[in-house]
Amino acid sequence: MEMKSKFEWRKSLVGPAGAVLVILIILNLISRNWFGRLDFTKEKMYTLSESSRSVVAKIDDLMTMKVYFSGNLPGQYGNNRRFLQDILEEYAAFSRGNIRFQFYKPGENEELEQEAQQAGIQPVQLQVIENDKMEVKRVFMGLAIIYQDEKEVIPVIQTTTGLEYDITTKIKRLVETNKPVLAIAKAEGQETENRNISSLLQQRYTVRNIDLQYTIENNIELILVNGLEDSLQENERKNLEIFLNQGGNILLAQSRIKSSLQTQQASEISSDIFDVVDSYGLSLQTNLVLDKTCGRVNVQQNMGPFRMAVPMSYPLLPVVRDFNKDEVLVSGLEQVQLFFASEIRTDSIPQDGSVNVSPLMFSSNSSSLMSGYFNLHPDPKTNPAMVNLNQPKKLLSARSERSSSESGLLSQMILVSDSRFLADDGGGASPENHIFVMNAVDFLLGDRELIALRSREITNRPLAEIEDSAKVWWKWFNIVLPTVLVVGFGFFRLRRGKARSRILEDIYG
Repeated sequence: MEMKSKFEWRKSLVGPAGAVLVILIILNLISRNWFGRLDFTKEKMYTLSESSRSVVAKIDDLMTMKVYFSGNLPGQYGNNRRFLQDILEEYAAFSRGNIRFQFYKPGENEELEQEAQQAGIQPVQLQVIENDKMEVKRVFMGLAIIYQDEKEVIPVIQTTTGLEYDITTKIKRLVETNKPVLAIAKAEGQETENRNISSLLQQRYTVRNIDLQYTIENNIELILVNGLEDSLQENERKNLEIFLNQGGNILLAQSRIKSSLQTQQASEISSDIFDVVDSYGLSLQTNLVLDKTCGRVNVQQNMGPFRMAVPMSYPLLPVVRDFNKDEVLVSGLEQVQLFFASEIRTDSIPQDGSVNVSPLMFSSNSSSLMSGYFNLHPDPKTNPAMVNLNQPKKLLSARSERSSSESGLLSQMILVSDSRFLADDGGGASPENHIFVMNAVDFLLGDRELIALRSREITNRPLAEIEDSAKVWWKWFNIVLPTVLVVGFGFFRLRRGKARSRILEDIYG
């Protein structure tokens, strides 16, 4: 009887155990393509973004990712490998089987080293401490992405910052074969170099350098114009207007004042490009914007018997941290550097509804304007304009849509009131500005997949500016509070000790 009951007990467990096993198998299969992750970082850095998922969804053939990463890497580089593996697993999961990846350790196999180098991944030298001594190791840390007959390579992965953006951009280039065509336009007499911006744009687009004297080709969707200092020639103006009236878009970096920090001279720019700007409901003012939140320059000053370069805040180099959060192309930005920017006003918008204007960037609420006489000297001791910054914020960049009265086609302009914003010797050298330029280009071309992803990789976290009076208050607060706490704790211990002594005297006295 007892044997029978044990047999029945075991038999009764077979059904539930089998059901649990089947459920676990089904859940495991589902979790391969449907999973979740708790990510508490502000920008969700450890979760694949919607932009990346949208790009991955366009893959319709097998994409192979070969990761050449040496083993036993020190510290942060080992963490980079683990982060890369985690993020590639998410790419593979969302690709529904179209992405496959494999890790290789070239340092353990000479054939793998040759294969990595043939793929475009070269070894790098790292200084590591092993066995209590400094050594130089030759390591591989790269990724090759192969799709159909094309290949994209990330030759060195030394940091995880921007890694998802880099991978998604490479995938996008492989999947989308028809690259949009844009041009950097040049007028007669312009000598500005835009190599940094041009090189940046060539990673994703077909970029051409054109002369406005000649007809702009129909396949060009967007032109970039930087810092005109004179009026356009008749045929240049005509070609530009034809392009815009046919629905072409323009990213214009233009101030109203020609300025030079080296000569400390400034003069008004007279050009008919401002007529084009006015037709979009934007008006560039004949002034310069000063901002307390700004860049720094080195100023030669006498320090006793020596003459030294002293870093000094220079309000004519505004650092923009106030963006229109309703505009996707700037909502994720944290900082943009401008050089001698002019104020933009929007009080000339036509009332017929043909123009729609949206602000993008502002100076801070500690700003002012310089007009008429331009004193560019950075030393506040000789230039009071550098310290009298008590005006509200000024508009420094805007986006406008204009419907052509001739063709009815919609044309867009993004205006940045800085003539050196795209130049190599100005804003074109700033990584933060690069993000804005790429966002603006993507927006004007109607390709917004990478905008949010590009912006969330920004790592700049500037401290908030506070008034001098507040700084003094916090200084004394930090000095006095610890002293008060220590003294107070001492009195508390003293009184507690006396109380215990009295209790003991009452008990044993």
